[in-house]
Amino acid sequence: MASLKPKEEIREFDIPMSLEDHIEELRKRVIYILLGTIITVIVCLFISPRLISYIRELYVSIMVSEGLEPRLQILAPSDGFVTYIKIAAFAGVVLAAPWIFYHLWQYIATGLYPKEKRFVNIAAPISAFLFVSGAFFFLEVVAPFTLQFFIVFNKKALGAESSFTFQKYVSFITQMILIFGFAFQTPSAIFFLNKSGLVSLERLTKLRKYVFLAVFVIAAIITPPDFVSQVTLAVPLYLLFELGILLSQFTNRH
Repeated sequence: MASLKPKEEIREFDIPMSLEDHIEELRKRVIYILLGTIITVIVCLFISPRLISYIRELYVSIMVSEGLEPRLQILAPSDGFVTYIKIAAFAGVVLAAPWIFYHLWQYIATGLYPKEKRFVNIAAPISAFLFVSGAFFFLEVVAPFTLQFFIVFNKKALGAESSFTFQKYVSFITQMILIFGFAFQTPSAIFFLNKSGLVSLERLTKLRKYVFLAVFVIAAIITPPDFVSQVTLAVPLYLLFELGILLSQFTNRH
Protein backbone atom coordinates (compact mmCIF):
# COMPACT_ATOMS: atom_id res chain seq x y z
CA MET A 1 0.00 0.00 0.00
CA ALA A 2 1.32 3.46 -0.89
CA SER A 3 2.54 5.44 2.06
CA LEU A 4 0.54 8.46 3.03
CA LYS A 5 2.09 11.93 3.28
CA PRO A 6 2.38 13.33 6.80
CA LYS A 7 -0.55 15.55 7.67
CA GLU A 8 1.58 18.68 7.92
CA GLU A 9 2.98 18.06 4.44
CA ILE A 10 -0.42 17.87 2.74
CA ARG A 11 -1.48 21.08 1.05
CA GLU A 12 -4.76 22.60 2.10
CA PHE A 13 -7.54 20.37 0.63
CA ASP A 14 -4.65 18.52 -1.14
CA ILE A 15 -5.64 20.27 -4.38
CA PRO A 16 -2.87 22.07 -6.28
CA MET A 17 -3.65 25.55 -7.56
CA SER A 18 -4.05 25.89 -11.31
CA LEU A 19 -2.22 28.49 -13.38
CA GLU A 20 -5.41 30.57 -13.48
CA ASP A 21 -5.66 30.42 -9.69
CA HIS A 22 -2.08 31.64 -9.34
CA ILE A 23 -2.69 34.48 -11.78
CA GLU A 24 -5.87 35.47 -9.95
CA GLU A 25 -4.03 35.39 -6.61
CA LEU A 26 -1.25 37.51 -8.06
CA ARG A 27 -3.78 39.99 -9.44
CA LYS A 28 -5.46 40.27 -6.06
CA ARG A 29 -2.18 40.86 -4.23
CA VAL A 30 -1.05 43.47 -6.78
CA ILE A 31 -4.34 45.34 -6.33
CA TYR A 32 -3.93 45.30 -2.54
CA ILE A 33 -0.35 46.55 -2.87
CA LEU A 34 -1.31 49.34 -5.27
CA LEU A 35 -4.23 50.52 -3.12
CA GLY A 36 -2.11 50.58 0.02
CA THR A 37 0.75 52.35 -1.74
CA ILE A 38 -1.57 54.98 -3.27
CA ILE A 39 -2.85 55.83 0.20
CA THR A 40 0.67 56.25 1.63
CA VAL A 41 1.76 58.31 -1.39
CA ILE A 42 -1.19 60.68 -0.87
CA VAL A 43 -0.20 61.04 2.78
CA CYS A 44 3.41 61.75 1.77
CA LEU A 45 2.31 64.48 -0.63
CA PHE A 46 1.44 66.53 2.45
CA ILE A 47 4.67 65.78 4.32
CA SER A 48 7.05 66.08 1.34
CA PRO A 49 8.25 69.56 2.42
CA ARG A 50 9.56 68.03 5.66
CA LEU A 51 11.20 65.17 3.78
CA ILE A 52 12.84 67.60 1.35
CA SER A 53 14.06 69.72 4.25
CA TYR A 54 15.58 66.64 5.89
CA ILE A 55 17.36 65.53 2.70
CA ARG A 56 18.52 69.07 1.90
CA GLU A 57 19.89 69.62 5.41
CA LEU A 58 22.27 66.72 4.93
CA TYR A 59 23.75 68.37 1.84
CA VAL A 60 23.83 71.84 3.41
CA SER A 61 25.67 70.69 6.54
CA ILE A 62 28.44 69.01 4.55
CA MET A 63 28.86 71.91 2.13
CA VAL A 64 29.07 74.42 4.99
CA SER A 65 31.64 72.26 6.81
CA GLU A 66 33.80 72.40 3.67
CA GLY A 67 33.42 76.16 3.33
CA LEU A 68 31.28 75.93 0.18
CA GLU A 69 28.01 77.59 -0.72
CA PRO A 70 25.17 75.05 -0.28
CA ARG A 71 23.21 75.58 -3.47
CA LEU A 72 20.87 73.07 -5.10
CA GLN A 73 20.00 74.25 -8.58
CA ILE A 74 16.80 73.67 -10.56
CA LEU A 75 17.56 73.95 -14.27
CA ALA A 76 14.18 73.36 -15.88
CA PRO A 77 10.86 75.00 -14.90
CA SER A 78 9.16 71.67 -14.17
CA ASP A 79 12.10 69.94 -12.43
CA GLY A 80 11.16 71.15 -8.97
CA PHE A 81 7.55 70.01 -9.21
CA VAL A 82 8.44 66.65 -10.79
CA THR A 83 11.05 65.96 -8.12
CA TYR A 84 8.56 66.90 -5.40
CA ILE A 85 6.11 64.28 -6.73
CA LYS A 86 8.91 61.72 -7.02
CA ILE A 87 9.89 62.24 -3.39
CA ALA A 88 6.28 61.76 -2.28
CA ALA A 89 5.98 58.60 -4.39
CA PHE A 90 9.24 57.19 -3.13
CA ALA A 91 8.45 58.00 0.51
CA GLY A 92 5.04 56.41 0.05
CA VAL A 93 6.64 53.17 -1.15
CA VAL A 94 8.98 53.12 1.87
CA LEU A 95 6.09 53.85 4.23
CA ALA A 96 4.06 51.07 2.61
CA ALA A 97 6.94 48.57 2.85
CA PRO A 98 5.32 46.45 5.61
CA TRP A 99 2.10 46.22 3.59
CA ILE A 100 3.96 45.44 0.36
CA PHE A 101 6.16 42.72 1.84
CA TYR A 102 3.19 41.16 3.64
CA HIS A 103 1.29 40.63 0.40
CA LEU A 104 4.37 39.52 -1.53
CA TRP A 105 5.05 36.83 1.05
CA GLN A 106 1.37 35.89 1.15
CA TYR A 107 1.49 35.27 -2.58
CA ILE A 108 4.60 33.11 -2.15
CA ALA A 109 2.77 31.20 0.59
CA THR A 110 0.13 29.97 -1.87
CA GLY A 111 2.69 27.56 -3.31
CA LEU A 112 3.95 26.22 0.02
CA TYR A 113 3.00 23.43 2.38
CA PRO A 114 1.34 24.35 5.70
CA LYS A 115 4.61 23.62 7.53
CA GLU A 116 6.44 26.07 5.27
CA LYS A 117 3.73 28.74 5.51
CA ARG A 118 4.51 29.27 9.19
CA PHE A 119 7.84 30.78 8.24
CA VAL A 120 6.14 33.26 5.90
CA ASN A 121 4.50 34.85 8.95
CA ILE A 122 8.00 35.35 10.34
CA ALA A 123 9.68 36.40 7.10
CA ALA A 124 7.11 39.10 6.16
CA PRO A 125 7.62 41.42 9.18
CA ILE A 126 11.36 40.75 9.16
CA SER A 127 11.55 41.78 5.48
CA ALA A 128 9.67 45.02 6.12
CA PHE A 129 11.83 45.84 9.15
CA LEU A 130 15.05 45.14 7.27
CA PHE A 131 14.00 47.26 4.28
CA VAL A 132 13.24 50.27 6.48
CA SER A 133 16.43 49.63 8.46
CA GLY A 134 18.47 49.63 5.24
CA ALA A 135 16.92 52.95 4.19
CA PHE A 136 17.70 54.59 7.53
CA PHE A 137 21.16 53.06 7.64
CA PHE A 138 22.01 54.76 4.37
CA LEU A 139 20.53 58.12 5.37
CA GLU A 140 22.08 58.25 8.84
CA VAL A 141 25.40 56.45 8.35
CA VAL A 142 26.40 56.04 4.72
CA ALA A 143 24.98 59.16 3.04
CA PRO A 144 26.95 61.75 5.06
CA PHE A 145 30.18 59.83 4.56
CA THR A 146 29.60 59.28 0.83
CA LEU A 147 28.53 62.85 0.10
CA GLN A 148 31.49 64.27 1.96
CA PHE A 149 33.82 62.01 0.00
CA PHE A 150 32.44 63.25 -3.33
CA ILE A 151 32.48 66.91 -2.33
CA VAL A 152 36.00 66.77 -0.89
CA PHE A 153 37.27 64.79 -3.88
CA ASN A 154 35.83 67.34 -6.31
CA LYS A 155 37.36 70.18 -4.33
CA LYS A 156 40.86 68.83 -3.63
CA ALA A 157 41.52 66.35 -6.43
CA LEU A 158 39.80 68.19 -9.28
CA GLY A 159 39.83 71.75 -8.03
CA ALA A 160 36.11 71.99 -8.81
CA GLU A 161 33.35 73.32 -6.59
CA SER A 162 30.38 71.02 -6.11
CA SER A 163 27.06 72.54 -7.10
CA PHE A 164 24.52 69.76 -7.63
CA THR A 165 21.12 70.08 -9.22
CA PHE A 166 18.15 69.37 -6.98
CA GLN A 167 16.93 66.62 -9.30
CA LYS A 168 20.28 64.81 -9.52
CA TYR A 169 20.85 65.03 -5.78
CA VAL A 170 17.42 63.61 -4.92
CA SER A 171 17.82 60.86 -7.55
CA PHE A 172 21.13 59.83 -6.01
CA ILE A 173 19.68 59.69 -2.49
CA THR A 174 16.55 57.74 -3.48
CA GLN A 175 18.50 55.30 -5.66
CA MET A 176 20.89 54.48 -2.84
CA ILE A 177 18.04 54.11 -0.35
CA LEU A 178 16.44 51.48 -2.58
CA ILE A 179 19.75 49.67 -3.04
CA PHE A 180 20.40 49.49 0.71
CA GLY A 181 16.77 48.63 1.47
CA PHE A 182 16.77 45.61 -0.83
CA ALA A 183 20.32 44.62 0.15
CA PHE A 184 19.15 44.38 3.76
CA GLN A 185 16.72 41.63 2.72
CA THR A 186 19.56 39.10 2.80
CA PRO A 187 18.86 37.63 6.30
CA SER A 188 15.14 37.07 5.64
CA ALA A 189 15.93 35.46 2.27
CA ILE A 190 18.50 33.10 3.81
CA PHE A 191 16.18 32.30 6.72
CA PHE A 192 13.31 31.42 4.39
CA LEU A 193 15.47 29.38 2.01
CA ASN A 194 16.81 27.35 4.90
CA LYS A 195 13.48 26.85 6.66
CA SER A 196 11.75 25.79 3.46
CA GLY A 197 14.45 23.19 2.90
CA LEU A 198 15.73 24.69 -0.34
CA VAL A 199 19.25 25.36 1.01
CA SER A 200 20.91 23.63 3.95
CA LEU A 201 23.02 25.37 6.58
CA GLU A 202 25.99 23.21 5.61
CA ARG A 203 25.71 24.45 2.04
CA LEU A 204 25.45 28.06 3.16
CA THR A 205 28.54 27.85 5.36
CA LYS A 206 30.54 26.29 2.53
CA LEU A 207 29.58 29.23 0.28
CA ARG A 208 31.04 31.86 2.64
CA LYS A 209 34.19 32.59 0.64
CA TYR A 210 32.24 32.86 -2.61
CA VAL A 211 29.64 35.11 -1.01
CA PHE A 212 32.38 37.37 0.36
CA LEU A 213 33.71 37.89 -3.16
CA ALA A 214 30.24 38.15 -4.69
CA VAL A 215 29.04 40.95 -2.38
CA PHE A 216 31.95 43.17 -3.43
CA VAL A 217 31.25 42.45 -7.10
CA ILE A 218 27.53 43.22 -6.62
CA ALA A 219 28.32 46.38 -4.67
CA ALA A 220 30.67 47.54 -7.44
CA ILE A 221 27.91 47.03 -10.03
CA ILE A 222 24.94 48.65 -8.30
CA THR A 223 26.62 51.56 -6.48
CA PRO A 224 28.25 54.70 -7.88
CA PRO A 225 31.83 54.13 -9.12
CA ASP A 226 33.64 54.99 -5.91
CA PHE A 227 35.35 52.78 -3.36
CA VAL A 228 33.53 54.33 -0.39
CA SER A 229 30.01 53.47 -1.58
CA GLN A 230 31.09 49.98 -2.59
CA VAL A 231 32.64 49.16 0.78
CA THR A 232 29.78 50.69 2.80
CA LEU A 233 27.37 48.40 0.97
CA ALA A 234 29.53 45.28 0.65
CA VAL A 235 30.53 45.03 4.33
CA PRO A 236 26.97 45.28 5.76
CA LEU A 237 25.76 42.95 3.00
CA TYR A 238 28.20 40.24 4.03
CA LEU A 239 27.41 40.77 7.74
CA LEU A 240 23.73 40.38 6.91
CA PHE A 241 24.53 37.10 5.17
CA GLU A 242 26.18 35.91 8.39
CA LEU A 243 23.18 37.15 10.38
CA GLY A 244 20.90 35.05 8.20
CA ILE A 245 23.00 31.98 8.99
CA LEU A 246 22.94 32.76 12.72
CA LEU A 247 19.16 33.15 12.72
CA SER A 248 18.75 29.82 10.95
CA GLN A 249 21.13 28.10 13.37
CA PHE A 250 19.31 29.57 16.37
CA THR A 251 15.87 28.50 15.20
CA ASN A 252 17.12 25.04 14.23
CA ARG A 253 18.37 24.47 17.79
CA HIS A 254 14.90 25.32 19.07
